[in-house]
Amino acid sequence: MTRRRLLDGLLAATVAILLWQALVWITGVPPFILPGPLRVAGSLVDNAGLILDHATITVAEVLIGLVLGALFGAMTALHLMISPLARRLVLPVMVFSQAIPVFALAPILTLWFGYGMASKIVMALLIIYFPVVSTFYDGLRRTDPGLLDLAQTMGARPRRTLFFLRLPAALPAFGSGLRLAAVYAPIGAVIGEWVGASRGLGYLMLLANGRAKTDLMFAAMFVLAAFAVLLYAVVSVITRRMVRWSDETVEATPRA
Repeated sequence: MTRRRLLDGLLAATVAILLWQALVWITGVPPFILPGPLRVAGSLVDNAGLILDHATITVAEVLIGLVLGALFGAMTALHLMISPLARRLVLPVMVFSQAIPVFALAPILTLWFGYGMASKIVMALLIIYFPVVSTFYDGLRRTDPGLLDLAQTMGARPRRTLFFLRLPAALPAFGSGLRLAAVYAPIGAVIGEWVGASRGLGYLMLLANGRAKTDLMFAAMFVLAAFAVLLYAVVSVITRRMVRWSDETVEATPRA
């Protein structure tokens, strides 16, 4: 199934590139407006070192933000499940915070954390924090009632029930949150680079656009897209293993 999906993806990408090249040939659009795929590929080869240098920064920002966002999100969801006080105080604040566009925070984060990697990492963290918390918390709340009744009958303490019953059962939901995070994290980092940065793929795209080097801008954009797809694929593999482990753990739990 994985090989078939890969082949389908390659076929779709090939068709899209051919249509793109045909559009450029038929319309005769100037390269500074829409460069053809051959021109973009040439720019990618000619500027490989420059693009790699900026891509390293963006990849580091995304990965650090993803790890920290997933960690803090998971800890928050667990704390919400443990503490009724946290549910009363934190949940309304989290819901209200979603009314504020995260992108609007980018200038403030740049002001607070500077033009370096820190503001972009925080931006990526914030943009994925709520999806991870909401999906994982929802999974913790939707544990099989039969298993919870069995644990209560056997005298299991709430914390043991949480970590040995609710947590394994909620891993599929946590995996869904991680897949969303893998999609959103590059967006957060690049938005932060657009607002203020001196390195990174987002900064390179703005720089190329300002100098009318549209082919370089497209090359940087496709490198970013390729990294996002690869990141999503890696996270999907990890989450599938988590789901299998979760299913095995739940099935091994004795039932009344």
